[in-house]
This record gives sequence, C-alpha cells and structure tokens, in this order.
Amino acid sequence: MTTPLENFYLQKEEPVRGCLLALREIILQQDKDITVAWKYSMPFFCYKGKMFCYLWVHKTHHLPYIGIVEGKRLEHPQLITEKRARMKIMLLDPNKDLPVKTIKSILKEALNLYKSGVVKIK
Repeated sequence: MTTPLENFYLQKEEPVRGCLLALREIILQQDKDITVAWKYSMPFFCYKGKMFCYLWVHKTHHLPYIGIVEGKRLEHPQLITEKRARMKIMLLDPNKDLPVKTIKSILKEALNLYKSGVVKIK
C-alpha cells in the first residue's frame, strides 16, 4: 500500500514525474537537516522541523515548481510571486534540463535565512 506522499509522485505523468523526483533529490541533498513531510496534500520539505519549501504543479501552466516558503525575503529573477503574500515559486520546464546550479543557489539562499536566524527555528 502506498502513502499519499508516494502517490503524489506516482500519479504524475512523465516527464513531470521525473522532474519532481529529481527536484526532491536536489532539495534533500542541500542539508542533512532537511526532511520530507506531507502537509496540505503536497510534499513539503522542512529544515529542522520548520517548513522550508514544497513541490507542486502549476494549475494554469501545468509546469512543476518549487515553492519557497520564505520567498518574499528573496530576490531572484527566477522566483515569481503571482498572488502569494509570503511564498515565491520557481517554475520549471520538465522537457528541458533542470537549471541545477540556479536551483541550488536559490535553495542555499533560502536555507541561509534559517541558519542565520532571520527565520526563527523552534
């Protein structure tokens, strides 16, 4: 029997599934204190128990994206706000190579908010 988290990935068609799974690995590789959680019916990644980022597929563009929880604190041309107050997202084209350096750079910048104490950890 599969979990809702596993089903999230399994129910996606390729190439979106492969893209999301690759993003999952990239996120988890950034720090040993990043863990996976199932929140709000989506895969969330937490840093020391605090929500850090999540994966989803854009309803309009049908593209996978990384949602950065504290995105409002980051300035990067690849991050967009749309109608969100706190979070920003990075849309990704599953038919192209992932911009791994850019993704890692954004994740590192977001992680530094937690490590530096800008975002308080319990």
